[in-house]
Amino acid sequence: MSGGLQEGQAGLRKNVGLLGVVTFGAGTAIGVSIFSILQPTAEIAGAGLLLAVGLAAVPMLLFAITYAYLGSALPVSGASYEWPRRFIHPMAGFLIAWLRIVANVGALTILGQVFTGYLGMVVPLPVKPTMALLITLVFFLNYLGVSLAAKVQSWLMGLLLLVLAIFVATGLPHYDAAVAGNPFGEDSLTVLAAVPLMISLFLGIEAAVEIGEEVRNPGRNIPLGIALAILLSALVYALVAATALGLAGPDTLAASEAPLLDAAKISLGDVAVPLIVGAACVSILKSMNAAALVFSRSLFAMGRNGALPHALGVIHPRFGTPHRAILLGYVCAMSGLLLPPSLIFLLLAVNVPTMLKYMACAWSATVVARRHPEIHARSRVRISPPVVTAVGLVAMAAALLIILFGLEADARPYLLVGGWLLLGIAYWVVRQKWLARAWDRT
Repeated sequence: MSGGLQEGQAGLRKNVGLLGVVTFGAGTAIGVSIFSILQPTAEIAGAGLLLAVGLAAVPMLLFAITYAYLGSALPVSGASYEWPRRFIHPMAGFLIAWLRIVANVGALTILGQVFTGYLGMVVPLPVKPTMALLITLVFFLNYLGVSLAAKVQSWLMGLLLLVLAIFVATGLPHYDAAVAGNPFGEDSLTVLAAVPLMISLFLGIEAAVEIGEEVRNPGRNIPLGIALAILLSALVYALVAATALGLAGPDTLAASEAPLLDAAKISLGDVAVPLIVGAACVSILKSMNAAALVFSRSLFAMGRNGALPHALGVIHPRFGTPHRAILLGYVCAMSGLLLPPSLIFLLLAVNVPTMLKYMACAWSATVVARRHPEIHARSRVRISPPVVTAVGLVAMAAALLIILFGLEADARPYLLVGGWLLLGIAYWVVRQKWLARAWDRT
């Protein structure tokens, strides 16, 4: 198995190529956020939302460098758990993965909620049953195999890009700078407060590292795929956000339940409804597919290494998937139906654990660069150890600042994440004591 973490264990099937890496990364990033994030960020930052997009892209570039570096040198499924566990401390890896449970549940809840909201504009739908059906669908797809999930991801990604291209091509010629407003005329604190929400636009570009053992030629395909995913995501978001702002303006976007749809109506008229609603539904299904895959692999990695029950580390003999981890992920995702429906609450509940995850992986990259020359030498990202260390430290500082900025928007998610963190610490301590007693008895 790649990385040599569990030699001799049956490996996961290597069914994902470069296209799959790009579509899992960009497909996770270019997703529901573009349909949901414009309203809360316009409400907070006004015309400064474009500036917030640019600011959010900077730390994501730093995070991507550390992920590409480690993903190329040490590809392993559940990487965001495995790297901190190995290079920082086993408890660090556990707590990062533990907090990711909240983040993944929150992400899947957002996706299901926005899907129901958009499709409900065309066909009346019961919110909770529809969300439950969607969650069931994507986890069943991932149960059958990563190859099938990757193919579906690629198809949905192509369809979404086509629709967004139509929106930009028809709307950008009607861009009105007076309607868009001056992005530098807004209060700097409000723009910074929007950055932790805008970071949602780019989350997931590193998704392929979480299935590192299922990627063909990971030394090449992971860093190259992440780089292409960043370029594609940045280009799409810049064009779509500028078009929407120039058509509708920040006030209209802030007051809209479907901001991209209202913007599209200005340039496309009645055609906008089936086009944008269809694109939203495709985008959400695609993002839910990727989120379910990454979530289950994180649980699988924790089970394989004993942080959670070992039964979660079992691979299905026929489908080659971590089926028990997928089933647990499904149960956790269904519990998200009980969370508050506020998008700002849910976005921060996703983003705070994600920033902590990025901090831990950036720290892991600095440890590898400084203390593990044999692993550093395997990386296809050819940067020196001092540069890796510098990038990792700056990335950690950026993640911490993003976490702090989010307090301005809503403090409640911090209480949720903090409570879950304390529960995870208690579980870790109790389990370690139980393992110690079991070891003594043997």
